Amino acid sequence: MRFTVLTLFPEMFAPLQESILKRGQAAGLIEVRLVNFRDYAVSKHKNVDDVPYGGGPGMVLKPEPVYAAVAALPPAQGRRQVVLLTPQGRLFNQGVARELAGYDDLVLLCGHYEGFDERIRDLADTEVSLGDFVLTGGELAAMAIIDAVARLVPGVLGESASIHEDSHSFGLLEYPHYTRPAEFAGRAVPGVLLSGHHANIERWRRKEALRRTFLKRPDLIEAYEFKTEEYSLLEELAAEESAILAYRERWQHLRPAPKRKGARREPTAPEADRQSRGE
Repeated sequence: MRFTVLTLFPEMFAPLQESILKRGQAAGLIEVRLVNFRDYAVSKHKNVDDVPYGGGPGMVLKPEPVYAAVAALPPAQGRRQVVLLTPQGRLFNQGVARELAGYDDLVLLCGHYEGFDERIRDLADTEVSLGDFVLTGGELAAMAIIDAVARLVPGVLGESASIHEDSHSFGLLEYPHYTRPAEFAGRAVPGVLLSGHHANIERWRRKEALRRTFLKRPDLIEAYEFKTEEYSLLEELAAEESAILAYRERWQHLRPAPKRKGARREPTAPEADRQSRGE
């Protein structure tokens, strides 16, 4: 998968040459290209910004260098998506990361200064925001998106199963993790994790993922669709955490139906005759 970043500050992307992303690039699974669109400015001083029409504070990125940089990109590797990083874009989350991971070629446009000429939006297939806050430029957002998307590329992570167990990957926060020593600072590892009983371990992990999400991110619970097999876990949590009890109505439709006793069989005619004779 290829990531191409249009930025005025390519030196900011040095962290992408470390750790998992470094190994992914070395293995040829991902490629990161940095394009300084100042190189495409045509003025004597390579200006990429100018004062806004109508007045106002700050400087605005000019459209010509960005358009020229995009036009000079090599042919797409398969499906290409051009992403404009802007506070006005849709909120980036794990679902958006999975969506972008379905492309072969991502182009990330980083804004800077006060903003960019409105006509630059026409280059983008989609607009994405890292969150409801303002950064000095799109570079940090681009790095976060590259990291989140690249780890979904097959082979980038050694343990592919861990992708599906991460927080937000299945609608809940991730369960707690423990490693050696078995006891530290007066806290012991939960006994179930030492039992070797895989079914019980999986049950504990799902229960704790539910607990964490209820207590730390109740907003995620509002969008989460409870599963039938989680009913008993939810009942246990409601008994253990008063804050969770308030949500109980949301999963009551999953309550198992009471087992009905078998209907009383009517005796056959010969049986009824024998019963009447007391046999």
